[in-house]
Amino acid sequence: MRLKTSLLKEPKHILDLVSCVGWTTADELFSCSDDHQVMKWNPVTSETTRVLKLPDDVYPLDLHWFPRGIGGKKQSQAESFVLTSSDGKFHLISKLGRVEKSVEAHCGAVLAGRWNYEGTALVTVGEDGQVKIWSKSGMLRSTLAQQGTPVYSVSWAPDSDKVLYTSGQQLIIKPLQPNAKVLQWKGHDGLVLKTDWNAVNGLILSAGEDCRYKVWDSFGRALFSCQPHEYPLTAIAWAPDGELFAVGSFNTLRLCDKTGWSYALEKPNTGSIFAISWSIDGTQLAGACGNGQVIFAHVVEQHWEWQNFQITLVKRRTMKVHNVINDAVDLLEFRDRVIKASLSYGYLVVSTSLQCYVFSTRNWNTPLIFDLKEGTVSLILQAERHFLLVDGAGLYLYSYEGRLISSPKYPGLRTDVLSALTVSLSSDTLALRDKADEKVIYIFEALSGKPLGDGKPLTHKTEIVEIALDQKGLTSERKIAFIDKNRDLFITSVKRFGKEQKIVKIGTMVQSLAWNDSCNILCGIQDCRLTVWYYPNTVYVDKDLLPKTLCEKDASEFSRSGQIVSFVGSQVTIRRADGSLVHLHVSPYPAILHGHVSSSRWQDGLRLCRFVKDQTLWACLAAMAVAHKDMSTAEIAYAAIGEIDKVQYINSIKELPSKESRLAHMLLFSGNCQEAETLLLQAGLVYQAIQININLYNWERALELAVKHRTHVDTVLAYRWKFLEDFGKKETNQRFLQYAEGLEVDWNKIKAKIEMEIAKERERAAASAAGRS
Repeated sequence: MRLKTSLLKEPKHILDLVSCVGWTTADELFSCSDDHQVMKWNPVTSETTRVLKLPDDVYPLDLHWFPRGIGGKKQSQAESFVLTSSDGKFHLISKLGRVEKSVEAHCGAVLAGRWNYEGTALVTVGEDGQVKIWSKSGMLRSTLAQQGTPVYSVSWAPDSDKVLYTSGQQLIIKPLQPNAKVLQWKGHDGLVLKTDWNAVNGLILSAGEDCRYKVWDSFGRALFSCQPHEYPLTAIAWAPDGELFAVGSFNTLRLCDKTGWSYALEKPNTGSIFAISWSIDGTQLAGACGNGQVIFAHVVEQHWEWQNFQITLVKRRTMKVHNVINDAVDLLEFRDRVIKASLSYGYLVVSTSLQCYVFSTRNWNTPLIFDLKEGTVSLILQAERHFLLVDGAGLYLYSYEGRLISSPKYPGLRTDVLSALTVSLSSDTLALRDKADEKVIYIFEALSGKPLGDGKPLTHKTEIVEIALDQKGLTSERKIAFIDKNRDLFITSVKRFGKEQKIVKIGTMVQSLAWNDSCNILCGIQDCRLTVWYYPNTVYVDKDLLPKTLCEKDASEFSRSGQIVSFVGSQVTIRRADGSLVHLHVSPYPAILHGHVSSSRWQDGLRLCRFVKDQTLWACLAAMAVAHKDMSTAEIAYAAIGEIDKVQYINSIKELPSKESRLAHMLLFSGNCQEAETLLLQAGLVYQAIQININLYNWERALELAVKHRTHVDTVLAYRWKFLEDFGKKETNQRFLQYAEGLEVDWNKIKAKIEMEIAKERERAAASAAGRS
């Protein structure tokens, strides 16, 4: 990836530096200069027109356009911008160049001004060290802070509830709520000149006179610090989707990844770049230059890879497809510039400013094309049967034939802050992490767009940072894995009716995760090692077996900030902290085993395990067999990994007379005691339900069932008495004392009753078997 830059031969702002720039649309830019002119640019036609001549004593310093709107609702004031100037005022100016209002704001120059994301408030900072909040009509609401030094830059938090500003070498985050805790830390060894805070990824950028740029999280923890440049860094800005940022300095323009490493370095003849602004679609940027020029730069040479195809954006409207197997090359031409693209599951989906193209990897010549409602697509996600487009107005699920399937919604949905980490798509399910409450995941049925199950969202106890749905298997068994802000990895089922589904922790210190595209295998970077969960469902079947179904590889070479890019087939692609891609191979056998089990080919699974002779594979087969209630295979697999106690228990299950009892004990084996009891009670096997509670020493529940069904009260009391006698204890529970009054324990009588219950169960099982035959 690199920047393709362009400069006019002659600067339009004659002999004076350009101080600020801002895009209105993807094809229209406004610039302000020390020559007191506000110019409008069209980078496509290279036309420039003067919009406004400011008074000679007004030197513009910063420009910010009013936000276009949240959730597709266009703002009435969206065609105006705020301009801060050296005379201590800020000016609200319309797109046509009319000054709507000028407000006395600071003593000395107003160094920066920024609208919040909703357009309900404006923050300004100045040479007087004050940080002020204004209403959108320009009325002062509050003076948020008073510093002893000039404040050079300011940014809003993603939720517009805090403000980040500079003070000398310090960075300060101050909440708008009075008496809330202020976060302050030393950011640079020189003055901090510029900051930016991205709404999508929540990360902070800072650039300073120490010639460095740095990336921080929202708690002020340093994630990246670059090597010193030649000159102080005077501009820095995030791309709207939070994947890239640009840095400006003297005759220097750098394109960087969100983790900090550099994609490309350009050395244009611009003088110092004082401000950088990205277009709304994130495909191009503009810089305000010290020599009176405005530099335009387009992001080109992006790469997409899937199996044997490599696709490169060679020009704004041209893609090159390279098939590495036969070296065939195809060129794809588009009518408009390419904004977003995604390649997976045998399809290439490309969104331009007006249309969406769907190419099949089997035929590049005849794409399916349909028009878009709103051109600025911010995210494309693919699944096996359909794909998701996210734009400013909403979410749209399309089939690969171009048919709109559904458009899921929930109250308070903000599409502008969705990213691949907070949205996940599978062949039948869509999951979204809520921005307003980051502990909540909304889960939708893909085909209807309606909430899944009972309609309630999935709620976790801690904020969630990354989510991922598994891609294969039945809808009823769909699982979602997620990482919370403590970097703990959890897994849970998405199909939930009524009862609360168990959320189970399966990993700690997990930085990144991905599901395999062809079977339900999960991988994650876990504290300097790559961990592969070959059968994550083991936690619901036999939790003790989970460590035996893992594969761990040393990943210290990737550092802790490595990110998993993809997990296709048996290849895991990881991007290291320095930007380089590393490919790791995992064993192909677990994926083959998943295929056998999904087709119920248990004998093939056994043959594979015997051939490979790997304990991990045997453990996976054992868990899969228990999950599918195949006792014979489970017995062989558990024996192969030396779990003799479980082999004996499975043998005892196989000897049980009725199908219901066997199923109940299988549920008990997996730790689902409540479900086992319910199954037995529904089948009318009351004594067996009481007995499993006795075996689990769940005495009160056993007595409750006996009393409720008026049977085997003496059996419960006898086993309780024997239990206390073995431990030399006396009965203290009032309920047991009450029912034990005047009751004598007759073990012969109790044994006779138990034998009678077992005989009844055998008769019932024989009768049902005869009925089936």
